[in-house]
Amino acid sequence: MWFNIAAKLVPGMIKTGMSIAANRRKTKELESVAELKLAERMANGEVEFKKAVIDSHKGDWKDEFCLVLISIPLLLLAWSVFSDDPNIQAKIDIFFDKFANLPTFYQALVVGAFSTILGIKGVSTFKKK
Repeated sequence: MWFNIAAKLVPGMIKTGMSIAANRRKTKELESVAELKLAERMANGEVEFKKAVIDSHKGDWKDEFCLVLISIPLLLLAWSVFSDDPNIQAKIDIFFDKFANLPTFYQALVVGAFSTILGIKGVSTFKKK
């Protein structure tokens, strides 16, 4: 009895497995063709190098580092509000006052660096100021 059931199921399982393998092979083939076409379009200047930039940023720690730096003042601000510690708020105010007094080129450099790393178009926003 079990042998009859297995004899009926095994060919279907083999066929399904072969179909899955063929689909994976076809998917890799299509991805390869798509990458080739994208590389050709990038070489012709039709497409920006966004994919190349995204690929180069994989496994990069700069984004996380900048996110931590940007988040520190917000965390301190939240702490000063919830802990009723006015000294922290005063220090944050001093920090931003001092940052505002830095030369404009340095402020633009900092904003541009963070914008580039995080993929934000902040430099154009800074120019409108």
